[in-house]
Amino acid sequence: MWVTDVAATMALLLSSSRAHALPSLAPTGPFFQELGNNTWVIGNEIWNMTQGRQYGVKLYYKDHDCVGDAVGHYVSYNGAQSDLNWTSASIHNGGTYQGATYLDVKFASREGDMHWVIFSGLAGAYQYFVNRDLPTLGEFRTLWRLDNTTFTHGKTDLRDEALPPLSEYLPENKVQDETWLRTDGSGGYITKYDLSSWVRTQSYYGVYSDRFGSWYINAGKDYYNGNHLKQELMIHRESKTGDAVQLNMIHGTHFQVSAVDEFPEGKMWGPWLWYLNDGSREDAAQRAQDECAAWPYAWFEDEAYHQRGSVGGQLMLPDGRPATHAAVFLGDNSQSKTALDMGSDYYYTGYADAEGRFEFRDVRAAAYGLQAWSNGSELADVTTEFLQQDVVVVAGETTELGTMTWRVSNKTKIFQVGDFDRTSYGFAYGGAPYEHGLVEKCPADLKFTVGTSKTEDWCFGQSKQGSWVISFSLNKLGAPIPKRAQKEEATLIVSLAGYSTGVSSHIWANDVVIGNLTSGAAPGLLNDPSLYRSGTTAGEWRYFEFPFDAGTVLRKGVNEIRFEVTSNTTWRGFMWDSVVLEW
Repeated sequence: MWVTDVAATMALLLSSSRAHALPSLAPTGPFFQELGNNTWVIGNEIWNMTQGRQYGVKLYYKDHDCVGDAVGHYVSYNGAQSDLNWTSASIHNGGTYQGATYLDVKFASREGDMHWVIFSGLAGAYQYFVNRDLPTLGEFRTLWRLDNTTFTHGKTDLRDEALPPLSEYLPENKVQDETWLRTDGSGGYITKYDLSSWVRTQSYYGVYSDRFGSWYINAGKDYYNGNHLKQELMIHRESKTGDAVQLNMIHGTHFQVSAVDEFPEGKMWGPWLWYLNDGSREDAAQRAQDECAAWPYAWFEDEAYHQRGSVGGQLMLPDGRPATHAAVFLGDNSQSKTALDMGSDYYYTGYADAEGRFEFRDVRAAAYGLQAWSNGSELADVTTEFLQQDVVVVAGETTELGTMTWRVSNKTKIFQVGDFDRTSYGFAYGGAPYEHGLVEKCPADLKFTVGTSKTEDWCFGQSKQGSWVISFSLNKLGAPIPKRAQKEEATLIVSLAGYSTGVSSHIWANDVVIGNLTSGAAPGLLNDPSLYRSGTTAGEWRYFEFPFDAGTVLRKGVNEIRFEVTSNTTWRGFMWDSVVLEW
């Protein structure tokens, strides 16, 4: 359906360099039409949308308004607190690529410019945003809120299911932020966070039905904040109106302590593809494959975007082992933030191969900091990180870093519970599909015996008041037996895959308190929402070392490390990665 109030006003549009003639009825290619009063229409022969000062509405595709009574398309930061207002719109650029004409339409706001690159014959458009004056922020997003009868299902890389009916969202059943007890008596929950996923590995996601599909395909991911373990909310039902929500969290914080960044002028997010079809997931998957093969996009007219090079090298451990399958990250050329918290510029993630070699291709020319850490498996015992600053990527060139030595601990390891990989994989329920309140299935008291118990006997999260005990025997493990007459420093390493505030724990070695894990107290734990937002794999990684005198605390024979939770809050607590004792 063509928007009827536009048909009478179709006329000759002028850009800075060319005239674009639009037909008076259905267009035959990409177009931009200004109606006045901060209202514009964009689209092509397949779809069109009416854009107001704030919201994009009247999305017509296959003779159907896909927005209906929903809010439509908009851009906002810091949640829904600040929606961008478009003060002007114009044709930024245009041309022909591989026989298809396109227009780059720019909507300008005080904070920056939102672009829609519309090709003839394309159901949808490429989008990108260029920063002009965004404030220091945590969340920045573009999104669609679409008609809930047209789009009935949601799909991420991890889940594919019907969106819950609005009738399930009963006020008396609300238990916390966007989470409700189900009405079927099952004891389960409805929460928008179940349709979250990992941003660096997602191929395509969106909302669909048996007639319509609206998808985001982010082929290039270097504009995202965070590292391999960056996860974000992608799909949900808007609980107040029932809108089907398709989120494009291009800078997000949903599972982090904080990700507050300042952005340089000109920082660009995108381009990504917003894609329409008949609801076919197979078609969307094929389109995603094609987009990934075409990235970086040759048609995109931006000089800095195409200034790219490559960088590679090999990581080896001092004992001669290659850093097999290590997680490798190219980020800020400083250590002021963790890899997950970085987000001002551009970031690249990958994994080393079996020989410890890695390569990043199509990297924007700049100076970076290179980090690497254990991804489990052959490196499950490596508790240290690798770091090298001042890695310079030059446009059109390959930077070869050669063989680099990754320093590791030279202390004697007494025991280790869980692979060192910054996740809860391997533990009971660790890595399960997103599910609210799953940590409630973990026990209040747990006994793990080194040498007898299996990794899966340790649960992924500790939330209830009680004690989790690691029992180990020094004389059975071939470990050094401490001498009571001399001081010998031991170190308990605690690696958390995530932590949600409200739970405090004392750490005991036999009968001596050697540390604590408490909100706000040393070593200081800040909240990440992973455990109470359906996370089961990771939130914000934390690493702690608790030194103590083995000579006076430990003994020959059976010893215990005990994590005693003294106060708790439901659905909150510790998500485990690994516990290591060494001296």
